[in-house]
Amino acid sequence: MSLSIAQQSVEQLGGQASILARQRRDHAELDRLMNLYTSGGRPREERQQTLKDIIQLTFSHAFAEETVLWPALRRLAPDGEELTSRVEKEHQEINDLVADIERTDPDDARHDHLTGRVFALIQQDIRDEEDLLLPRLQEALGHDPARLRRLGSAWETVRRTAPTHPHPAVPRRPPGNALAGVPLSAFDRARDLLPAGTRAFRGRRAAAAIAALLAVWLVGVSVRRKR
Repeated sequence: MSLSIAQQSVEQLGGQASILARQRRDHAELDRLMNLYTSGGRPREERQQTLKDIIQLTFSHAFAEETVLWPALRRLAPDGEELTSRVEKEHQEINDLVADIERTDPDDARHDHLTGRVFALIQQDIRDEEDLLLPRLQEALGHDPARLRRLGSAWETVRRTAPTHPHPAVPRRPPGNALAGVPLSAFDRARDLLPAGTRAFRGRRAAAAIAALLAVWLVGVSVRRKR
């Protein structure tokens, strides 16, 4: 297997626009933000803004992985199913925990405890992706810079329009996640305009439930059409 993408040069990764370089940049930014949040000595409002930035980046990044990257890995690599199932489980755990954080007052003692658990999971997810999944994807694409750049472009397009908050009931795989992502992204991005620390809209659960039901219905229609 290829080296961890953490140990490779930008040229080895396929250039700045490759999916591997894009992923590594996002991971580095998440590490920076998590370190900033835990550094202490900062006003409550600033810490809440940093946590908001972490949540937005985490969920848009993961949604694009689940929509673009992991389906490609399952198609191209014999062990793709095993590898992606492992990371999807981590993503689901992060979804569940962040949903709890968003329901918890920042002054509640549970808030920092939950945040610490989430950060540990994000760090584990980064290691699994950089050491296992992304090198395997790199091999499956034949270390071809052009293919890595094309996949990077597709991933970035999805990331820029992806949901930015947890929705634990939404499927982790296409087409269900992609179909549910459209209404949820609009809902999340409207919410992102509010100040950091604002509690979730009352309609959030309803919006998530409607999106999930829509995804299930559309998947069923798609299956019936293929018969």
